[in-house]
Amino acid sequence: MKRLLSPVALLLLIVLAGAPLAWAATAAKPAAAPDRSPAAPLAKGIATVTGLAISPLLGTGAYGAYQYFTTDEAARLNLPWYAQMKFWLPALLLVAACAAKDALGTALPPGLKKPLDVLETVENKFSGLVAAGAVVPITMGSVANAVLAWQGAPADPLHTGGLAMIQLGASTGGTLLSVLTIPFGVAVFAVVWMASHAINVLILLSPWGAIDAVLKSARTSLLGLVALTATINPWLGALLSAVVIVLAWFVAGWAFRLTIFGSVFCWDFLTGRRGRFRPAENDNRLFAGGNLPGVPPRTYGRLVERSDGRLQFFHRPWLVLAEKSATVPAGSLAVGRGFFFSSIVHDGSDTLFLLPPRYRGHEEELVRVYKLAGGVQPAGLRKAWSLLRELFGGAAAKAQGN
Repeated sequence: MKRLLSPVALLLLIVLAGAPLAWAATAAKPAAAPDRSPAAPLAKGIATVTGLAISPLLGTGAYGAYQYFTTDEAARLNLPWYAQMKFWLPALLLVAACAAKDALGTALPPGLKKPLDVLETVENKFSGLVAAGAVVPITMGSVANAVLAWQGAPADPLHTGGLAMIQLGASTGGTLLSVLTIPFGVAVFAVVWMASHAINVLILLSPWGAIDAVLKSARTSLLGLVALTATINPWLGALLSAVVIVLAWFVAGWAFRLTIFGSVFCWDFLTGRRGRFRPAENDNRLFAGGNLPGVPPRTYGRLVERSDGRLQFFHRPWLVLAEKSATVPAGSLAVGRGFFFSSIVHDGSDTLFLLPPRYRGHEEELVRVYKLAGGVQPAGLRKAWSLLRELFGGAAAKAQGN
């Protein structure tokens, strides 16, 4: 947790200082002419893509509604699909329903709220894929065309008549510009979305509704601030977006592991996999906890019992790099049975591994497979708080008992 405090504090300071400066700049030059330089569309595009990545469904719905209401009624039929009322109105209603769920989170029982959290996490993944594959390319294509218009060059056919308009072997400066800007926009979106999606996973795994509301409010406030600053001054919006992108880059590894953890969690939950699952006699897949030496928390890998009886954890950084391994510390190991997912603990308190939901109900079998001397123990609320601290990146709490 301490590793994340400095970047968060920096972001809050910039947010608190940037908003008054933006308002002051606007008040000082109320009649200033709009910036018509070729870099202005890029600044606006970066802010737009960052806002979409922070909350894809809310960002896409709000962006579409903005385009709808700022376009003449006669020209609205020519707007992109996300700017049509049949998309942005249901999208915003769904966002409102999610907000109501979070507002009532403290009153809803965990058995009812968690399935809704799973559905919202899946929705965030799906809307993120749609935004990255459709909305972001259109947005960055508009940026490229705005730059071409400033230069007096024809628009890129990729964003006017589509691929069918391009003749075989044809290549224009606009097409080259799109080839450069669209991957850049998608990369920015992916980095920021992954960091933002981690909030959905934290909400999914958090046992307290109050924490959920705080996390969701912070993300929505950041999205609103990016949109506000970009509207007041595109350059200030781009500056704030750049800060968000840099922070997202620094926590990319943490966010990636948490995203994989949430994906496996949702898949096991929605498919009811635990009813079809049985632990293997060796070599079972699970996640590292916060106390396995030399392994980042929530790293996905395989737990293997060696011929000498010691346990070894094998994993691949970013899932594709060269395989690494870590030896499980000697000591008393036990399975801590949680309400939604369980864990393997060392000496009664240190979490070594987090078990996907498919292992729920199979704890005794896992104890037999790996010969865990501590057996199965209940994991109380204090242990849930320890696991939550690990999810944020801090060390596990040394909680004793339940």
